Amino acid sequence: MLIEAILRAETIAVGGHVRPDGDCVGSCMAVYQYVRENFPKKEITVYLEEIPRTLFFMKGTEEIQREIPEGKVYDLFVLLDCGDSDRLGFSAPLYEKAKKTFCVDHHVSNRLFAGENYVKPDASSTSELVFELLDQDKISAAVAECLYTGIVHDTGVFRYSCTHPSTMRVAAKLMEKGIDFTKIITETFDEKTYAQNQVLGRALLESFLFFDGKCIVSWITKKVMDFYQVKPKHMDGIASQLRLTKGVEVAIFMYELEPGTYKVSLRSSEAVDVSEVARYFGGGGHMRASGLTMKGSPYDVINNISRRIEMQLCSGSEEE
Repeated sequence: MLIEAILRAETIAVGGHVRPDGDCVGSCMAVYQYVRENFPKKEITVYLEEIPRTLFFMKGTEEIQREIPEGKVYDLFVLLDCGDSDRLGFSAPLYEKAKKTFCVDHHVSNRLFAGENYVKPDASSTSELVFELLDQDKISAAVAECLYTGIVHDTGVFRYSCTHPSTMRVAAKLMEKGIDFTKIITETFDEKTYAQNQVLGRALLESFLFFDGKCIVSWITKKVMDFYQVKPKHMDGIASQLRLTKGVEVAIFMYELEPGTYKVSLRSSEAVDVSEVARYFGGGGHMRASGLTMKGSPYDVINNISRRIEMQLCSGSEEE
């Protein structure tokens, strides 16, 4: 499917969602590098917002473009890890003008909006799906590094419920390409800067429980982020850490993008489908990990979201 689309195109653009994470960057750079290595005569460009510095090790990241060329029309636009064209951000005009579009994604909220779609909501990650679509014999170590990174980040190093036996088999095949998998996990997933640890500590210290300890919430204002000199990309992992609190079913973590606007991350254990909560407010994601953006004070946001969470918690209690 994807290979056929690439073969039919001479110019190719690759794009992912705003505030790109490990799976988004990994899947995008894997497709980019695969085409560069196996179809060197084709023109291919990756368009992404600023990526975390920990992902700079991926081959080709220095060539990522953050501005679109005026009047450019691509034969093919490949969307990766993006459930909605609106989430492409600045590269959306290239998608809209492209002659053909192909989407690879694992978000349950994806509405099959592209010309061709390869969407599996049960998959661990978009990177795992990209692996399925490529010729495995032609996957180099450089491509394997990208895909392994994406899988590691979206499975929480194979701890989240989205991890399947097939995920482990794919990871094993990528390891056989000779990648330094231990270094990838340590340097892109585990390690945090001192400032990140300070913000995490503050988020934990100022968190509070509600719904009889089944929910935990914390938030960081823009003023606090500026004080610690951290950006939105440095907020990764805080929601998941909050969710590890014993007895907690749902964790809510939010940080201020601009005055009165919060980016909200939701993580759950088993009782609540947070993708349903996120979709209600215009967001999206997965059953156990989703996100959205909402305007208002922190308390406004908590009140609105908690009502949707309570509906599921109460429903679950009644079924028991």
